Amino acid sequence: MASPLGKPATASSISGFCRDCRQDVPATAARCPACRSPRLLRHESLFNLAIAHVDCDAFYATIEKRDDPSLADKPVIVGGRQRGVVLTCCYVARTFGIRSAMPIFEARELCPHAAYVPPNMEKYAGVARQVRALMNDLTPLVEPVSIDEAFMDLSGTERLHGVPPAKTLAAFADRVEREIGITVSIGLSGNKFLAKIASDLDKPRGFAVLAPDEAPAFLAKRPVTQIFGVGKAAQARLNKDGILSCGDLQRLGETELTRRYGGEGLRLFNLAHGRDPRGVRADREAKSVSAETTFDTDIADFRPLELRLWRLTEKVSARLKNNDLAGATITLKLKSADFRIRTRAQSLGRPTQLAARIFDAGRELLEREIDGTKFRLIGIGLSSLVDAGEADLADLLDHRAAEAEKAIDRLRAKFGDEAVFRGLTLDEDDD
Repeated sequence: MASPLGKPATASSISGFCRDCRQDVPATAARCPACRSPRLLRHESLFNLAIAHVDCDAFYATIEKRDDPSLADKPVIVGGRQRGVVLTCCYVARTFGIRSAMPIFEARELCPHAAYVPPNMEKYAGVARQVRALMNDLTPLVEPVSIDEAFMDLSGTERLHGVPPAKTLAAFADRVEREIGITVSIGLSGNKFLAKIASDLDKPRGFAVLAPDEAPAFLAKRPVTQIFGVGKAAQARLNKDGILSCGDLQRLGETELTRRYGGEGLRLFNLAHGRDPRGVRADREAKSVSAETTFDTDIADFRPLELRLWRLTEKVSARLKNNDLAGATITLKLKSADFRIRTRAQSLGRPTQLAARIFDAGRELLEREIDGTKFRLIGIGLSSLVDAGEADLADLLDHRAAEAEKAIDRLRAKFGDEAVFRGLTLDEDDD
């Protein structure tokens, strides 16, 4: 296998093994001498790295194909109804231009002959738990990122398993395929950022290695969006400043980037060189930060519900900031007068911890539910949590908005929650 830089791994000093039988292989072999498999893994740092990112391939669609053999060779799209969006699609469907978050009606125009399958989240969660259990058999340091991906730190496990982390991971991938019936792609490196990048290099059913010492050259030609937190808005701001690639960040240097963007400039500089100090945190289970309130009297009108939503949003934002977290999925909760619960969710695309962004998304969801129903409770929550450093860079570069929220948070911490009111709460007569 070639390294991520595209240099053929042919030198006699390069260690390698067969991914199927895990036997060591000579540097010049095209197939495994033991089992004849062509799936050989070689890299100079292969046996010196222990941080992995594991990503289930086309997770929902792969499960549906596993459970319905008639779908095996068909393009499969998992999503909502005609007005919904594509949650995921198989690799066959992707050849037609289908992608996640695309409206279903657009997907039908591109691929009308695909199998459109409604999501079964309970089933997918069950499979995710099976995969997670196999991960936990290998190391206690497993950090879930979402339902279908996780980081693993296998440092110090060689004595336990009798083989280096790379071989342990290859055996894990094989076990997932045999016992659960889905496939995974693995990225192996010396830190989380590079492991995540590596896991996308050889999909599906892949295994790629990206060593820290080769990262600067590898990243130099990559767009700035390769760095987590750099979404479309942040990319536009950086592009406007003449920063198009990670190489541009490398050339500008630490001092200039810090001068321009403060602490975020330093983070960009380090990540552009492949440096990531974050450790794998075993306590990061899929969870949420939320707040809700029950009314004294039922409310049907939008304005008073909106005001209460804003107050809850500020509480959620403060809790996220206090715990150095950000989240990418907004969930609105409403309980009607007859105790029926409505939950509506929306993905932000990029994680945030700013109250304004959380509120904007929650407000959109709320507007759609105003139909004369009287509600006795409203709540707002954020899930798909990540470290605050992974928040949308557009948020973090918007110093004015971020600093304004931080200033309000400081005042409230010192003088109480009622010390400062934002503009939305001034018109209380509507309440």
